[in-house]
Amino acid sequence: MDAGVHLVSGWQIFQSIPEEKVPFWADVVLGFRKMTETELKRFPQHVFGQAFTTLKCETSAYLPWLEKRVKRSGGLLLTRQIQDLWELHPSFDIVVNCSGLGSQQLVGDPTVVPVRGQVLQVQAPWMKHFVRDVSGVTYIYPGVSHVTLGGTRQKEDWNLSPDADISRDIFSRCCALEPSLHRAYDIKEKVGLRPYRPGVRLQKEVLSRGGQKLPVVHNYGHGSGGISVHWGSALEATRLVGECVQALRASASTSKL
Repeated sequence: MDAGVHLVSGWQIFQSIPEEKVPFWADVVLGFRKMTETELKRFPQHVFGQAFTTLKCETSAYLPWLEKRVKRSGGLLLTRQIQDLWELHPSFDIVVNCSGLGSQQLVGDPTVVPVRGQVLQVQAPWMKHFVRDVSGVTYIYPGVSHVTLGGTRQKEDWNLSPDADISRDIFSRCCALEPSLHRAYDIKEKVGLRPYRPGVRLQKEVLSRGGQKLPVVHNYGHGSGGISVHWGSALEATRLVGECVQALRASASTSKL
């Protein structure tokens, strides 16, 4: 639990019968099954559902946990603002670009754009199961310290200020799924920007300038799936960094010859 990762069970519900009743990830989660008729009666506007247990990651705890892990392994964390990756040369031999939306300016990638997400964080300690309406952007995710009610998916919207009308709509939609949420209290509005890209950019590139070379491994554009696939993406990025290290060593040996 120190890492903020825990198991949570719940339902994914549909307003129409899906073509794929058993998704490709069914054997990855725990206890995947079709919802029973009794369970579906909780959601009268829905005709099909899937029940399973999965992992929920509380990023407010997970990211500090990762930071401590890096420091314990001897990593050094530096905070600075840059406008160009070349500002890191020659202090660093290899750069891993995980700048998300910053890649729009940092590497001139116009395909990465924000997808605005607004949610509510509420106190509803009786909520133990998640509910996700696949038809739209309505979901209820119980966590350790609060329940998250969502949400929105607004492409190319940079606004980080909460919208009161949207908050009311989110609350109304979630209460329609779970009427007991009318009793929720300590309601807080949260807004974030997902770094969307038509495809994740996970590749290496060698920048050249004035006879100098700077190996770069790009790892950005995960949109709303960043936490879900971050570990696998990191492993692939690490493999690419290893290839860059080998190339640098080979180049150094050739220079000495």
